[in-house]
Amino acid sequence: MNKTENKIDTPQAPLFEARGITMTFAGPPPLTVLNKLDISIAEEEMIAIVGASGTGKTTLLNILGTLERPTAGSWLYQGRDVFTRQDRELDHFRNRAIGFVFQSHHLLPEFSAVENIMMPGLIAGMDKAALRHEADILLNKTNLTKQADSKIGELSGGEQQRVALARALIMKPALLLADEPTGNLDPDTGLKVFELLKEMNNTFKLATIMVTHNYHLASRMDRCLTLANGRLHLGGVSAP
Repeated sequence: MNKTENKIDTPQAPLFEARGITMTFAGPPPLTVLNKLDISIAEEEMIAIVGASGTGKTTLLNILGTLERPTAGSWLYQGRDVFTRQDRELDHFRNRAIGFVFQSHHLLPEFSAVENIMMPGLIAGMDKAALRHEADILLNKTNLTKQADSKIGELSGGEQQRVALARALIMKPALLLADEPTGNLDPDTGLKVFELLKEMNNTFKLATIMVTHNYHLASRMDRCLTLANGRLHLGGVSAP
């Protein structure tokens, strides 16, 4: 399939590009979850990935987020395969270039909202005052300024997920990966979080890949792809 026929690829210059991603888990018998999968995404583009449970969507996000190394294949950022890096260098790349938002927020309950947002930068040894300045900007953009010093347990589900989004953005990543970010929220709150996700994608010129079971939200992304039989297939049309 040539590039003009392959709608799995972005029509723009790709920021990230996966080629031949294969993931096989040892058996017996061996189980191949991803099979020579291709995908590319451009800056400011948003892609939804849908599919039945157990098809490997979370495994794919783990690989694209460099949390797991694939059995085979490459994941290119600005033309370089990120998996050629050694583990420590890969950890540094992940912390700087990739942000994560999960279905469960994974926030630290003993810390305040602003401390959770700053945490990736603190772990990286960044200046605390500079981090606080960036965190305050994100608190404002996510409408959480009044909740800055609140503990996580004092926040609503929607507020917790907005803190998680702000934390994902504190390092100014190039790629945002979201795994069912609205899955634990009621429809109205989920829609608000999704709209904020889209706003942040445009504001910070991210590339965003979101796994979701919500086909209505998926249809509002730039592209909607279905994961089945180990590969991605064109599976939706963006909403007007």
